[in-house]
Amino acid sequence: MSIYATEKLVTEARRLAAEYRRATGQPLGISGEIAEFDAAKLLSLNIINPKPGGYDAVGTIGHRKDKRIQIKGRVVFEDSKGRARIGQMKTDMDWDSIVLVVMDDDYQAIEIFECDREVVENALDEVPPNKRGAMSVAKFKKISTLVWTKADGLLEKDEELATYLASL
Repeated sequence: MSIYATEKLVTEARRLAAEYRRATGQPLGISGEIAEFDAAKLLSLNIINPKPGGYDAVGTIGHRKDKRIQIKGRVVFEDSKGRARIGQMKTDMDWDSIVLVVMDDDYQAIEIFECDREVVENALDEVPPNKRGAMSVAKFKKISTLVWTKADGLLEKDEELATYLASL
């Protein structure tokens, strides 16, 4: 399947997920797949299928080249009352960094954060044992680097990646 066909399907998935949430009050549960698509496109990552277990993608250019990356996605709904959490981080498996794609009510990426493994593991050491591997979105944002925003695009000084994004 071409990237254009996939992009069309993801666009429709965003629309359906947003409509489903508005109609039922419940999320559809596809934010992870949408986050993978957005991270791959915006950070030039190659999604790995089938998944090896510890990471979702490998960087293809710039400082991420050959890095093994876990991709997490979180939709932050305006009417949410609780603290948003990130899904389980696979600390017992191989990976180099985690990318968090934060999306709005319409499942559109608004920010992307990245954090290296060592920093994540140090932060998780402070978490109670029964919560091991889990972290709030706020905590992840605090320990990570903002690498992309909807308003400003790529925030990194990576010429190879900037050239790639300009070609899209």
